[in-house]
Amino acid sequence: MAILSDMDAFGVRVAYQQAKKSYDEGGIPIGSCIVHTTSRGVEVLGQGHNSRVQKSSATLHGEISALEDAGRLKAEVYRGATIYTTLSPCIMCTGAILLYKIPRVVIAENRNFVGGEELLRKNGVEVVVLDDDQCKELMGRFIKERPNIWYEDIGENVPNA
Repeated sequence: MAILSDMDAFGVRVAYQQAKKSYDEGGIPIGSCIVHTTSRGVEVLGQGHNSRVQKSSATLHGEISALEDAGRLKAEVYRGATIYTTLSPCIMCTGAILLYKIPRVVIAENRNFVGGEELLRKNGVEVVVLDDDQCKELMGRFIKERPNIWYEDIGENVPNA
């Protein structure tokens, strides 16, 4: 893994804690947080995790959960923020990132799933992929343990089922 700035190390740590929380609750281990630097320092605007299983939701992915936790923000706040996610964002979450014009996305890992990274890049978003071993292991373990839930989450049929 590359050398991280203090803010990136912090953001990934918060996102991973959220992913672990979801896993411990029986949900899909994808966590996210939105971070903004202010005169007071680094501030977490919102954090959350995939809660589709826990809340029987069709749309409550990690990034959407973090946006929901942040609440309504002014456009300039989003435009100065970074969103951290433990897994490459799906097209739905990519759309939300583009809608609010969040300029930077830090992805802990994209080995288990690649979402809308190219779409983000094509729209001028800085995309940083860290290849984090801890996040890869947690997500990979979940996919092996609960493939039906995983494939449901990404809108796919379970292969060879």
